[in-house]
Amino acid sequence: QAQLVESGGGLVQAGDSLRLSCAASGRTFSRYAMGWFRQAPGKEREFVAVISWSGGSGSTIYADSVKGRFTISRDNAKNTVYLQMNSLKPEDTAVYYCAADTVYGRRSPNAYSYWGQGTQVTVSS
Repeated sequence: QAQLVESGGGLVQAGDSLRLSCAASGRTFSRYAMGWFRQAPGKEREFVAVISWSGGSGSTIYADSVKGRFTISRDNAKNTVYLQMNSLKPEDTAVYYCAADTVYGRRSPNAYSYWGQGTQVTVSS
C-alpha cells in the first residue's frame, strides 16, 4: 500500500509560483499512476493532473484550467511526485491533494486508491 504526504503549499500573489511535493512510502509506489486534485471550499474535488507509473513521454494529462501553467513530474528513486505551479491565479486557490491509482489516465477522484492529507494553496489578487 501507499502512504502519501503533501507539502509545499502556501500563500502567494497572483502570478507567483509554487512547487508542491508528495512523498510516498510503501512497497508499490512505482507501480501507481500519481494524480493531483484540488478542492475549493464548497466545491467538488476536481482533477488537476496525472502522471503514469513510468513518467515517460506522453505520460501526463492536465486539466484544461491548468494546462500550460502546471507541470507534474515524479522521481521514483525518491518516491516523490511534484506539481510545479506557475502563473498562479486566484481561481487556483484550493486544498491540493495527491493520490495514487492503479490505472493511468483516470480523472475521477473515485478511481484513486490512496490520498494524502492535502496542502493549502492560496492565491491572492
